[in-house]
This record gives sequence, structure tokens and C-alpha cells, in this order.
Amino acid sequence: MTTHFLGDTAVLTGRTMRHVTRSMDTIITTAITPIAIMLLFVYVFGGAIDTGTVSYVNFMLPGILLITIASGISYTAFRLFTDIQGGIFERFQSMPIARSGVLWAHVLTSLVANVISLVLVVLVALLMGFRSGAGVLAWLAVAGILVLLTLALTWVAVIPGLSAKSIEGASAFSYPLIFLPFISSAFVPTDTMPGPVRAFAEHQPVTSIVNTIRNLLTQQQVGTGIWTALAWCLGILIVAYVFATISYRRKIS
Repeated sequence: MTTHFLGDTAVLTGRTMRHVTRSMDTIITTAITPIAIMLLFVYVFGGAIDTGTVSYVNFMLPGILLITIASGISYTAFRLFTDIQGGIFERFQSMPIARSGVLWAHVLTSLVANVISLVLVVLVALLMGFRSGAGVLAWLAVAGILVLLTLALTWVAVIPGLSAKSIEGASAFSYPLIFLPFISSAFVPTDTMPGPVRAFAEHQPVTSIVNTIRNLLTQQQVGTGIWTALAWCLGILIVAYVFATISYRRKIS
């Protein structure tokens, strides 16, 4: 059964990956928005923001990486929606394949596409002056957090992809996710914010994830923040996976 699932998922992932490689503008478009935001904040607002001894591009890069993921997963919902509207799901149901492989193919494709976009953003950040003395283990920890967050948010994207009534509805859910880093420690220290905004910013998931990645890249003490960040990522992943699975079963029934 496991071999059957893995084989079917691999074949279906190859199908969805071909759609991405034939339309590389999807990945480029995903990277353009966060790169534009990074250019704007570093070269327009960065000089007015005090981040201590840390350069502003180093300070805000973790938030940009999260925005990159939020931008990329909207295409997962879009691809799922178009598959449903095109009747592909009905065809797959009539074939002797693992049904869960259909969803996992879209999730794995999203992971690969987002990793490519993240690499593009980091390369641009290097051109803008980003530097890190972090070791291999710190970079692996950053990569692990980003991969885990990508999986979590991709499963979130599966839900509107399955349940939306229009293409606009399938993609619009990502806008709040893109906006959330702006009310966090991603671009400015939270102690500069008014009381209620600061309280929200310090207790939402983006802040703990951004702070952990930033501390890893700048070789600062991570402390217990990394466990909070991982708890948020795992919590979102589990809840989103459960609801996405329920939505999928209802859809195919």
C-alpha cells in the first residue's frame, strides 16, 4: 500500500511539476513581489528605522522570506481549483490510484516551487548587501523552519483550492497571510508600536518565526523562541492537514 501511494504520488507530482516548469513566470511572479518590497524597505524606509548593529537588509530578510512563501502558496490553491473545474479529479477517481496522492502531488510541487523562489530572494538579498556568519547547522535550522512553514501554509491553501467557487476566491485567502508580517517584528521592532498593536504583534506566529530565523542568521541567542516557532508551524500544519483532508473527502464523495 505504501509503495502504491509513493509511486502514484511521484507520477502525479511529475505532472504538476511539468505545469510549473512550462510556466516559469509563476515562480518569477512569486519572487517579484517580495523582492519589490525588500527593495522598497531597504532603500526607501531602511534609513529611518533603527535596528541597532544589525544592517536593515539582514533585519528584514526573514520577514521577506515569509512573504515569499505566502505569495507562492496562492498558486497551489489556483492549480487545485483549475484541476477541479477541469474535471481532472473525476478522471483520477475512476483510475486505480491512491486518492491522497492527488493532494500530496500539489503539496510537494508547492514545496519545490517555493524553495526555488526563496533561493531567488536570498540571491537578490546578497546583491543588496545581506551577509551572514551563520554556520551550517544554523542554515539547516533556517531551511528546516522554512520548509515546515511552507508545508503548513500549503495545506492551508488546499482548503480554499478545494472549496472556492471562483479563481479569485481560491487565491484571495493569501492576501491576509502576505499582510500579516507587516504587523510583526519583521520590518520594525515591536517596541515602537502602540500598545494593542504591539500586543498582537508579539503574540502572533510570524513574530516568533521571524525572530528565530533572524537570530539564527545573525548568530544571536535563540533561546526558547525556536520551540515556539516550531510549535506554531506544527500546529498550523496539523490543523490545516485535518481540515484539508475533510474537505477533500467531501469533495470526492
